[in-house]
Amino acid sequence: MVGITGPGSGLSEAVARERAGGAGALGEFLDPLDAAGRREAALALHRRVCGRSDEETAGAALAALAGQELGWSVAEADLLLARLLGRDAEVAPHELRESFLVLVPIALAAAEEAGDLDRPRLRVLRDLAEHLRVHRQDEFSLLRDRMDALLRREAPVGRGLMPRHLLDGNDDYGPAMRAAHAELLARPGVTELLAHCALMDRPRATRAWRKESAARLARAGAGAEVVRRLLEGIAAQPPHRVDDPDPYGTGTPTLADRANTSLVRGLLWAALDVDADWVVPLVGAVALHTGTGPGGSGGSCRSQPLATTAVAVLGACEGARAEEAARWLGRLPKKVRNRTVGKGIAKALEAVAARSGLTPSMLRERGVATLGLDGRGIREVPLGAYTAELSVREPGTAALSFRGPEGKSLKTAPKEVRETRAEELREVRAGLKELKDLMAAERSRLEEHLAAGTVWPAEDWQRYYADHPATGALARALLWEVADGAADGEWTAGVPERTGGGWALAGYDGTACPVGPGARLRLWHPLRADGEEVSEWRAALTEREELQPFEQVFREV
Repeated sequence: MVGITGPGSGLSEAVARERAGGAGALGEFLDPLDAAGRREAALALHRRVCGRSDEETAGAALAALAGQELGWSVAEADLLLARLLGRDAEVAPHELRESFLVLVPIALAAAEEAGDLDRPRLRVLRDLAEHLRVHRQDEFSLLRDRMDALLRREAPVGRGLMPRHLLDGNDDYGPAMRAAHAELLARPGVTELLAHCALMDRPRATRAWRKESAARLARAGAGAEVVRRLLEGIAAQPPHRVDDPDPYGTGTPTLADRANTSLVRGLLWAALDVDADWVVPLVGAVALHTGTGPGGSGGSCRSQPLATTAVAVLGACEGARAEEAARWLGRLPKKVRNRTVGKGIAKALEAVAARSGLTPSMLRERGVATLGLDGRGIREVPLGAYTAELSVREPGTAALSFRGPEGKSLKTAPKEVRETRAEELREVRAGLKELKDLMAAERSRLEEHLAAGTVWPAEDWQRYYADHPATGALARALLWEVADGAADGEWTAGVPERTGGGWALAGYDGTACPVGPGARLRLWHPLRADGEEVSEWRAALTEREELQPFEQVFREV
């Protein structure tokens, strides 16, 4: 059928006769053609409609051809989609909307038959169909459902070949990962794992998806290492403009195009089935990097889809991982300002807490970092002949000091350290800032417990408060109440005081009430005390010149 698209071809004459009122002329031309001829005719008619020519005449013929099996190739299917979206599009965005029901069905039919497809363009068309559904519900819903089925279909995997939609070249991330991990990506079973991960186009994975993911991960010998390396890549990926074919996109810099974003979403969920210590910290690092804007702050996200997924994965952590996940979920709100991601963080923390039978705040306390502080609340960092000391002191003040070779304490870094250990000094000062941020967060959390009336068993109170290297400096400066294990036990107030290997609460009158193994503890609140007790405690703290991390004894009620 050479020459069918030419100016003087029989197709052009048939279209002209049909347009002039010769009903059936175009059908008479197409009927005797073989599959190859009809494909060529379909391509020519599709181009006419893209060029805003003969839409009414060609539309019916394209609809008829879209219902036939014509043996479309991947290249031909790609060509039809490329005419609609992207840098080589032959139709303007507003024209695509107007002619959607004429131009898209033939492209879908070709993609369905070809077996492989241009997923980035199809995703854009799918979203557009969803948007246009309000105008002609049945027709647009049918097209949307067909596109959903195509996007759920895995691309055929050839031996030793990575399908084009996996780590594609529409962004910087895909080519960088292919280049950095070529040998790893060629290992048996890796492509099959990644193909399944690429189907994850939503924040949460279904049970069926996770079951299949775990099976493929187990079959891929290098699966866990691939998941780790590709997640490390996205956690370090700078924002950039990607080449997504969405004509309505804002062009805002992000981390990956839509295809690779889906792949990374799948990798995040696949990580949950990897038995390794790096899983939660790496998922947390991805959440922090993707959930913050350029520079690590601001209300914008480097990638909101990836941030919401990483947060959801943290919220799905169970067992021993729950505490570490809770610690990350507690850290994220200090940096992530995006409201949508923030709501996800709150829900994830509630989910982890509910599975543990604790409140979110009580679960967070199990993952409070020590930042290298020892039992004295001190962290020593050698700097040549000098030593930097990061410390916390009651009532929760973080400080940095230096000690010389002869043991002399210095408030500021000596000249020798500033000149010869500048990089290490910067790290120490960054540690001081991190310690101050931690103490501020713990101070706020303890005040929340005061208002909520939270009660702890003695073992948890001692481990997570009185003996904790960081939180302990705050807890020991507050007033607590202790009662035995009975539900109606009498509460006795006092300030924590170490007694041998345990703890007691020292009263304002010099008495001490030991904290036994079965005891319960809560923060003292002036609302639960009578006027005389409040006055005695205020007088005692004033006489001792003791400060508290927040107003407790002198709290207005």
